[in-house]
Amino acid sequence: MSPIWDAHTHWMPPEVAEHTAFYQRGWSDITLLLRTLDDAGIEKAMLLYPSSDAHLNGGGWSRVCDVYNLEISKRIKEHPDRLLGAGILPMDSPHEMVREIDKIMELGLSCLSLASSYEGTYLNDGSFLPIWEKAEKEGLPIFVHSQTINPIGFDRVKDPLLMPVVEYLFDITMCAGAMMMSGVFNHYKDLKVVFAHFAGVLPFLADRFDSTYLMLRSRDMVKDLGSLPSHILRNIFVDISGVKSTSLLNMALEFFGPRRIVWGSDFPAQKNSIESINALEDLDIQREEKENILGKNLINVLKKKGE
Repeated sequence: MSPIWDAHTHWMPPEVAEHTAFYQRGWSDITLLLRTLDDAGIEKAMLLYPSSDAHLNGGGWSRVCDVYNLEISKRIKEHPDRLLGAGILPMDSPHEMVREIDKIMELGLSCLSLASSYEGTYLNDGSFLPIWEKAEKEGLPIFVHSQTINPIGFDRVKDPLLMPVVEYLFDITMCAGAMMMSGVFNHYKDLKVVFAHFAGVLPFLADRFDSTYLMLRSRDMVKDLGSLPSHILRNIFVDISGVKSTSLLNMALEFFGPRRIVWGSDFPAQKNSIESINALEDLDIQREEKENILGKNLINVLKKKGE
């Protein structure tokens, strides 16, 4: 049995959680996290930042980065056989972001954790280009989490259920689409970007992306992307974020294929990792493909060039 690696878990340092509106309860329990990994037979888990409002109340982005990255580094050094860590960047200081990447690597963190947008600005914005260049050069994967603070649509609909179910997913969908349209995926071909939650609703939109793109190209209303949108988008990586539906998993497999999907639990938002693993095991695909999704794909994403 190949190892199971979780590409999407959260642990919030108490010093950061106390400055948030949502993450103060249940998001700082490292003992519960490790026990959950043990119960589900998960060998390693990637700690990602869930995106939060901590920077608004905790001294700004630079302060939150200092505390969060250091505390995540401490946890993975305490549990090197169980945990991996992704660092965050000071999003209000573009000139400091590349230097923060150097600090993140010095702390032993293996990738970067970004939100799909920041105050309405998506990751296609020119201010992020130095991050893509640095990450590609250093072989650092980028893990993109849905923005949870004022995601797309929140200015019009403020609802405690619709926000996490609909607005989070459309924010990350828009992010992936905007990065495609700006040429990020075509230009930085060695950059590895992993989007949470299947990159939102992208698998549902594949046919519409292509048919609409061809129609608009025929009228010279959209730029030439070099290939169909679906061909570009199926080369990103996505995680399944604890999904238990075999129909959703099959749709993602049809679009992305078994080498571009990584398994992730979304703990502690989703606590039943075993159900999600079992749903994947129930799929009518090859054993090798299941093992790729459950761990090998993430292991390969984290490999440096030449390893």
